[in-house]
Amino acid sequence: MLQSKLGSQGLTASQLGLGCMGMSEFYGTTNDAESIKTLHRAFELGINFWDTADAYGPYLNEALVGKPLSGIRNEITLAT
Repeated sequence: MLQSKLGSQGLTASQLGLGCMGMSEFYGTTNDAESIKTLHRAFELGINFWDTADAYGPYLNEALVGKPLSGIRNEITLAT
């Protein structure tokens, strides 16, 4: 996955991001186990730019996205 530098402080993020809103709200039935698998697979593919927000749930999406972050938090760029 192509990475881009963001700003001048050394932050880089994948050029393709993963929007996580639909994992917790708005698009029908949710499945936390499948969402977590999706987040792990995105990371495996080099997608390290994930978008979440406290309004998705509210707070459910951030709690969900936090689960697979254990051990990789410093490798993920979160937009919220």
